[in-house]
Amino acid sequence: MKEISIITDDRVGLLADISYILGKAKINIESIAASAVGGKAVLSIVVRDYDRAKSVLENNGFKITAGNVIFVKLEDKPGMLAEIAKMLADEGINVENLHLVSKDGKHTIVGLTVANPKKTKGLLANYLIEKDS
Repeated sequence: MKEISIITDDRVGLLADISYILGKAKINIESIAASAVGGKAVLSIVVRDYDRAKSVLENNGFKITAGNVIFVKLEDKPGMLAEIAKMLADEGINVENLHLVSKDGKHTIVGLTVANPKKTKGLLANYLIEKDS
């Protein structure tokens, strides 16, 4: 899956507009994170149909950037995120974005966008959900 990042002026209704545009195009949002910083809105959206989502959003005036998302499954216990973050840091891999996708009390699913996906997949092979993504 790919992540679409949108950085735009923050305004009331922005999330409603983006989710409406994608919904109307029948593009399901798999994961989303949004925050406002200094008058700007930063949205990270994970979708399965990246090409269509990119086209629909750009045709509606949004400027986007994209990256591949790597999904890992961790035990839901303190320190697990720190463990994989240290593994990545020790190898000089920058985490560009991170989404907590789900938790069930036993496991946590995390989506990572990183500077070096191939190296990251090798390093985190035991945690990967989608081995061939």
